[in-house]
Amino acid sequence: MTELYKDLKDKNVLVTGGASGLGYAMAEAFAANHANVVIVGRNSDKLKLAKKQLGGKVRCLAFDLNEIDRLPELVGAIKDLAGEIDVLVNNAGINLKKDALLVSNQEYHEVIRTNQTAVFALTREAAKSMVARGVGNIIMISSMASQYGIPKVISYTASKSAVEGMTRALAVEWAPYGIRVNCIAPGFIATAMSSKAFDDDSERKKRALARTPMGKLGEPCDVANAALFLASTQAKYITGIVLPVDGGNSIGF
Repeated sequence: MTELYKDLKDKNVLVTGGASGLGYAMAEAFAANHANVVIVGRNSDKLKLAKKQLGGKVRCLAFDLNEIDRLPELVGAIKDLAGEIDVLVNNAGINLKKDALLVSNQEYHEVIRTNQTAVFALTREAAKSMVARGVGNIIMISSMASQYGIPKVISYTASKSAVEGMTRALAVEWAPYGIRVNCIAPGFIATAMSSKAFDDDSERKKRALARTPMGKLGEPCDVANAALFLASTQAKYITGIVLPVDGGNSIGF
């Protein structure tokens, strides 16, 4: 990853779910641009390995974002570790693939709690100091599931649709305080998780590529590059958008 955005140097960037997949790619991209990166996740061993691999000014904190009442404590710990949060990347999330008729209330609630409620609560806590300072940048991560109907992922779809709604509402409410809020909606990206899913279902992969005009899977760095742009001053007049990074999948036929 080459240095592109000199204005991100020494910015404090929090990436949730930063130990693997898209979160790792975004953490790597910000670190390559000399930001102070803090990655958060539940698995301390994965976090320590990611920190070692990423090098640079990367720190890690093990924390379960579902402990919503403790999120102010997390934000305080990050402030003590690295300083006030300049950029928040809400990447952490879970999925559940199951027929809607079989999804229990508890299963539905667990996905909503992680992907929606915890995202809002962390964003609110991080934004308190951003409002006080009159500057801040928040990047949400959505999904193609919010762009069109995909069967067997009802709770995930509902949570990501809510994230897109939150993006627009918060962008309007916090713009007077110098805070920009944007969202990235990744398409089919080649990660360990997606590779496993496609390897187990070749027909699904064929359908995904058939409706993707560019005819290929994206790479994690494609999402990371979008995050860098949205966090940088090059996007200083952009707020409240949902940016598909999907090779045209959302408009493909």
